[in-house]
Order: sequence, then C-alpha cells, then structure tokens
Amino acid sequence: MLLNILHRTTYRYAQTASDSFNEVRLQPINQTGQQRLSFSLTSNPIAQQHSYYDLYKNCVHVVQLGSTHQRLCIEAQSQVETSPLPLPGPCDPALLQDPMLAFELHDFLMDTQYVQLSPELWRCAVDCLPNGLTDIWTDATTLSNWVYDSFQYVPGATTAHTTVNETLHDRRGVCQDFAHVLLGLCRSMKLPARYVSGYFFNDQYEETEGSSEASHAWVEVYLPGQGWCGIDPTHRRPADERYVSVAVGRDYSDIPPVSGAYRGVREREMDVYVRITQTTTNETAI
Repeated sequence: MLLNILHRTTYRYAQTASDSFNEVRLQPINQTGQQRLSFSLTSNPIAQQHSYYDLYKNCVHVVQLGSTHQRLCIEAQSQVETSPLPLPGPCDPALLQDPMLAFELHDFLMDTQYVQLSPELWRCAVDCLPNGLTDIWTDATTLSNWVYDSFQYVPGATTAHTTVNETLHDRRGVCQDFAHVLLGLCRSMKLPARYVSGYFFNDQYEETEGSSEASHAWVEVYLPGQGWCGIDPTHRRPADERYVSVAVGRDYSDIPPVSGAYRGVREREMDVYVRITQTTTNETAI
C-alpha cells in the first residue's frame, strides 16, 4: 500500500509566547514491510530545526523558535510504502530465558511511568493464561483479545497521563490506554513488549468538516528468532500493511508525537489534524 500521511499540530497561546522548544517524533521508521519514501517537517512561523536519534533509535526532530509568537503550527508530511508480512510462527517461551537476551530486552520487561506491574494486573494475566505460557504469539494474542473484549473504547474518558492501573479500574479508554494494558499483561508474564506509536489506515473513514483522524498506538512482542511482531488490542488484529510505525518505546512517555516547552502564560489551545490517504497504482504520487 502507498500511504500519504499529513500530521499537523497547532498551538494557540492566550498571550505572546517565546523560546519555544519542541521534540517531534513523526518520521516513519524504515523496517521490514515498511519503507519511507519521503518525509518533510515544516513550521509556521519558520523555526530552527535539527535532529538526532534517541535511545530506541527513533528519529527526533527538534524545532526551536526563539522569537515571540501567538501561534505555532508544526506540520509533517510523509509517504510510506507498506507490504503484508507473514504471521509469526510458533515460538517457545523458554527461549526468552537466555540471560543475554533478557539483558538486551530489560527495558521492555520492567515497570514504567504509565505501566506499573501491579498484583491486579498480574492476576488478570494469569486468569487469561491458566496453563501458563505455551507459545509466545498465541499467548500474546490471547491477552490482546482479552483487552479488546474487556474494555470499552470511549474517547475523552482518559488523558495522555492516565496510568495502566487507572484504566484497569475504569475499564475504558482509547488506543493508548489499551496498549498500556497489553504491555502490562505481557510484562507480568515475562513477555518482552514495547509501545508503538504510528498510524492506522482506515479505508472506511469519511472526512467531514471539522473532523480528523488520529495517531494510533499498539504493541510489539518479541519472538526470539523472529523479532518484534505487532498486535493491536484496539482493533483485535495483528499489525499488517495498514499500520505505519513512527516510534517505539517503553510506554507513551518515551515517544509522544510532539512535546516541548515555551516561555509564556500557561493558557493555550492545541489542535491536531491527521489525514491518511492511499495512492492507488493508477494514480500519480505527489
């Protein structure tokens, strides 16, 4: 699939702001099944830019604007070609007991800011897998399906700072929350799992005035010999060619799409507009 992605973040400040510093993680990853064909990042007003790679090899663009302004718009445009991947094969959980592998994957087995490994979370995981771990992908799919069946998708019910145990209590949230719950379930069972930020192409989406698509979040589980494999508890499906990965981390706190600080009053508004379209083979790519 040839996918075109527009992601625009606009800040409007109650009073004049200055010394704006923003980290932007919106550049799609190059990986098996996903090739980034183009990427551009612009801002209005025009700001200084540079980039670096973070601990998890995500490209981070830094956008700095020292002059005074009352509005800042940061816009990313990408074109990505995706292709289907085969489903993961059987994988013995005993392979995860390799000490070197456990050391390399330590970050994706531990407590994090938004994913605390509580007894309640462990109990849910054990109840889902009464026979213990038998096959990594099958077990991860069982845990993911439990999240889909047990939680209600309610936009606005949570915030970007909601923790996994708050979601576990309320049983509602959005894709970020469901990904955090699945991370906690997997890690409670000693399955290495990481948070993925990106986009999901919905070919049934119909844009109306004032509407927007959104970033998406899902989970990747590590299978020795096969690598990281994506699974989406929000849509109850493995990640396929409809998914575009932008960044990976321990949880959302590692990879917010746009984050930063500025000098000025606290009051501001933020609008995010996302649009994902497909270029078919008989169209000319722009």
